[in-house]
Amino acid sequence: MRYVAKRFLTMLVTLWIIITITFIIMHFIPGDPFASDAKSLPEEIVQNMRAKYNLDKPLPVQYFLYLKDLVMFDLGPSIQSKTRDVNTLIAEGFGPSALLGIQSLLIAIVVGVALGVLAALNHNRILDYFSMFIAIIGISVPSFIFAPLLIKYFGVEWGILPVASWGTWSHSVLPTIALAVSPIAVITRFVRTSMLDVFNENYMRTAEAKGLSTFEVVVKHGIRNALVPVLSFIGPLFAAVITGTFVVEKIFAIPGIGKYFVDSIFNRDYPVILGTTIFYSFILILTLFLIDLSYKLIDPRIKLNSGGDS
Repeated sequence: MRYVAKRFLTMLVTLWIIITITFIIMHFIPGDPFASDAKSLPEEIVQNMRAKYNLDKPLPVQYFLYLKDLVMFDLGPSIQSKTRDVNTLIAEGFGPSALLGIQSLLIAIVVGVALGVLAALNHNRILDYFSMFIAIIGISVPSFIFAPLLIKYFGVEWGILPVASWGTWSHSVLPTIALAVSPIAVITRFVRTSMLDVFNENYMRTAEAKGLSTFEVVVKHGIRNALVPVLSFIGPLFAAVITGTFVVEKIFAIPGIGKYFVDSIFNRDYPVILGTTIFYSFILILTLFLIDLSYKLIDPRIKLNSGGDS
């Protein structure tokens, strides 16, 4: 309980620091959210709009007013969207982003772990070289290049899957694959390295000496211990994909959080920039906390205390 309480306080402080830094940087970005309106509307109306969003007040006053609303879980109104506030935008965008994130993460874990184990079991043989080739391709080719290739062949030339918008489950297939490629590559390399280290442990030799099959040795003793360092990568990866990968969502015209975040930067929509950043940070911090707790489930030798992991 002391460990959980300390981590909870650390999470709050970390989130507050992120909010403060984002707030300061955001207001120093060149540009004005009302620049386009200022050309077509009278100055009095523009000033009233600034007052509505507290932009006419000094920066410290804006900051404390924002924190006051944030304590009540109110992320404020969107400057560009006249009918929806930031809470509504995030609630609407989280569903598609979460679906893509969960699907791509599951694919990445299953395929990445399988390729990593196969590569370790066949070290310096053809399956090892094949797995590493897939990993190199996945790391070298970014998602914003891989996504148009999927659109070109699976959508335009072959007409197998829809390439834009959002509706049925089939609309999520191509962006899910585009999001999963890079994580598959990284997980494959992590698992391969971890499995090779685990194979040299004494308990693995003992399990083999007892006459256990290769499957039992790998599944019961190898994978479980090899996944401990992999979790350190899966935590941030989960937060990233579940809150939306901005470029992929933009390419496939998916109404996720990533789309709102990108649009808010171009439009200088300060409340949406802050709201999406806070939401992403909260998911990331919470995920890292849960990952720390999961270490204990995977490896009972790990103990948690108020000073950290030991």
